[in-house]
Amino acid sequence: MRDFFQWLSTISPWLEIPIIIGVFLAVVGLILFLVEIAPRSGRVYTGVRLAACVAAPALVLWLLQSYQWAIIAAAFLGLLLFFLDMRAKHGAGSLFQLLAFLSPAVLLLLVGLIVPAIQTTGQAFFNRNGQEFVGLENFIWIFTQPQGLRVVLNTIVWVVITPVVSTIAGLAYAYFIDKARGEKYFKILVFLPMAISFVGASIIWRFMYTVRPAGQEQIGFLNQVIVWLGGQPINFLALEPWNTLFLIVVLIWVQTGFAMVILSAAIKGVPTEQLEAAELDGTNAWERFINVVVPGIRGSLVVVLTTIAIASLKVFDIVRTMTAGNSNTSVIANEMFTQMRSFEQGRAAAFAVVLFVLVLPLVVYNAVQLKKQQEVR
Repeated sequence: MRDFFQWLSTISPWLEIPIIIGVFLAVVGLILFLVEIAPRSGRVYTGVRLAACVAAPALVLWLLQSYQWAIIAAAFLGLLLFFLDMRAKHGAGSLFQLLAFLSPAVLLLLVGLIVPAIQTTGQAFFNRNGQEFVGLENFIWIFTQPQGLRVVLNTIVWVVITPVVSTIAGLAYAYFIDKARGEKYFKILVFLPMAISFVGASIIWRFMYTVRPAGQEQIGFLNQVIVWLGGQPINFLALEPWNTLFLIVVLIWVQTGFAMVILSAAIKGVPTEQLEAAELDGTNAWERFINVVVPGIRGSLVVVLTTIAIASLKVFDIVRTMTAGNSNTSVIANEMFTQMRSFEQGRAAAFAVVLFVLVLPLVVYNAVQLKKQQEVR
């Protein structure tokens, strides 16, 4: 496989594109073969399976130039297709189809999540080189050093403020704009920031906060407004402890559109009969909102709050792009990167474990709530 990629890098880019597309189509064809064609019954499909037992090892031999791998491929494919042939005599092979669909996801979870999580957890108990076991020393350092405590505190501030403000703003906008004239245009304007990456949003707001010395022309929008009003320029990103709040504004700006879209769809699902009954009882708009709409969209509110909270815990791009963690604005995800650049692998892993411990309750709570909703339905 490595030889294939090396050969691919030596040819013309115009040839790389059709080759890559061809490989992609071949993989898709293989998946379709295993899921749709291979499990079917009949002599034709049995013949197709026998042909595959010959063609696949030959292809492996041609690509890898190894008889050993060709023999292994032939044995594995032969057993697999023999199993399929037996299954095909008793039906469409639904069990195999289920395994065929699940196995890629399970493999990706195993390779991309479970194994790295285990390795990172183990590394958190070793020194910077990963050669000496130090126990809880890395965790003790996090919670005893002013730098580590500030990082954890900043992360908690992000989690407390961002989900609440974003959800309230999105809910208010979704409710009061609902069924208004030009509703879709107003909602598009709020949702647009969701189409911008965190890095792009950070660059936009960095220009908003940019400061120049007094007397010079201000290129930052906010400082220009302050100067127009007769004030002095403010270095927003260095003004402690408010600079963390100024960074949080960026995530709120991005996530409010997400909250608005989800909650707007939920509000449209509230039965009109309940709203009409509440109106006949003499309730005003605020009482109908609190007593009818909010309970009716409780499940969506939980999903929005927990999703934004998880995004707040993992925030990295905004802090790294705007301040790089300077002026006491660092958060756990940014500090992980900083410690890795300082070759402190153990401390970086310890920060990762702390982040995982903070995220896990939110994920579990979200899963429990979704399960409860399914049971109600």
